[in-house]
Amino acid sequence: MNHLDPRSPLVFDTKSLGRRPGSMELVQRTAEAPADLGTDVIGVPQGDPVELDLRLESVVEGVLVTGSATATATGACVRCLDPVAVPVDARFQELFAYADRAAHHREVGAGDDETEEYMLEGDLFDLEPVLRDAVVPSLPFQPVCREDCPGLCSECGARLADDPDHHHEVIDPRWSALQALSADTEEKRN
Repeated sequence: MNHLDPRSPLVFDTKSLGRRPGSMELVQRTAEAPADLGTDVIGVPQGDPVELDLRLESVVEGVLVTGSATATATGACVRCLDPVAVPVDARFQELFAYADRAAHHREVGAGDDETEEYMLEGDLFDLEPVLRDAVVPSLPFQPVCREDCPGLCSECGARLADDPDHHHEVIDPRWSALQALSADTEEKRN
């Protein structure tokens, strides 16, 4: 079993909160983004700042963490491949259960096997999986540099935003034999 490192920026200590239900603590922290916080197309680069604004509440079952994470995701426009920067504002709420309470719930069958359960390790909890679950779905599935981005030419790859009148003469292959006949007729006339 891996033990949490209290020096990690996404590991939080709840010792000062105590176990008395109703006690609350507000925490603000700037943490470095973990690796792979995003998709193949767009994400928050590893090491970039993520602003965390959290409310930790002691409840009977454990510590209820409610908060938000703000950062800037970067990637490429799916139409023209220009760089894209998108503000991220993800909200989340998760219960980190006390180990003894979680064990009791499993014993009496109150837990659903498919539900992911987060537990406190001593007085520590790791926010990284919750952060990942909140940030990744909030990212655009197909980021664009602007809504009306025309993209790239499918024939030659030219940026259509640079030349809006760009086009290619495309002849239907079914008519190409007629074009050859037309060209032969023009040569015979000249």
